[in-house]
Amino acid sequence: MDQKQTTHFGFQEIAIEEKARRVAEVFHSVANRYDVMNDLMSLGIHRFWKHFAIELSNIRPGMQILDVASGTGDIAKLFSDRLGKSGHIFLTDINSSMLTNGRKRLINLGKIGNLSYTQANAEALPFPNNYFDRITIAFGLRNVTNKLAALQSMYRVLKPGGQLLILEFSKPMPWVTPIYDKYSFWILPQLGKLITGDADSYRYLVESIRKHPDQNTLKELIHSAGFDHCTFYNLSQGIVALHKGYKY
Repeated sequence: MDQKQTTHFGFQEIAIEEKARRVAEVFHSVANRYDVMNDLMSLGIHRFWKHFAIELSNIRPGMQILDVASGTGDIAKLFSDRLGKSGHIFLTDINSSMLTNGRKRLINLGKIGNLSYTQANAEALPFPNNYFDRITIAFGLRNVTNKLAALQSMYRVLKPGGQLLILEFSKPMPWVTPIYDKYSFWILPQLGKLITGDADSYRYLVESIRKHPDQNTLKELIHSAGFDHCTFYNLSQGIVALHKGYKY
């Protein structure tokens, strides 16, 4: 009998085909409170991290942008005004609740002219080859079952000369780790329970961060997917890292 392939769901080991469903349950649960979740997990600093990513993207009016795991649309909102009417942002998320909430939020903010929405799995993006000038994924890669497949899919749809930007929780500097662990494992789930009534989803999200590749391991994975000249920037003492890769 063939042994089943497994992967991690937080600190649990589960059948690989179960991960997408289990992650979907988490994000269906937190979709209506996702912005609160971001503020809790980052103490509000996620706004700085996202602005930093946008500044390094060097986007110009008229570009075609893909935002993978777009969530409630924070990255797309920042891109929208800079692209102008001639540019376009495609927002994708595997989770229908997140995509619906993101669309409602952006419409309420008046962002409607240069945005499109597609429910899609990052591992099999439904777009033409060599189409996008920039691809971003912010705090979504760690939830993908097959990260290499997702990166290869992004590589395929990125134009030669285009850039990939990955913003994700990473491995903090050693002196930060004890404080960060105490906040993550003890305080954050209790805050999640108090404010949203859902401690388990927050506990999974904390565990998923610890299972995500560290800065150098992710850099090598990005190179393995075909990208060139990958660099990364540590933010907030390495609690978050921004990886940037090119397709030549």
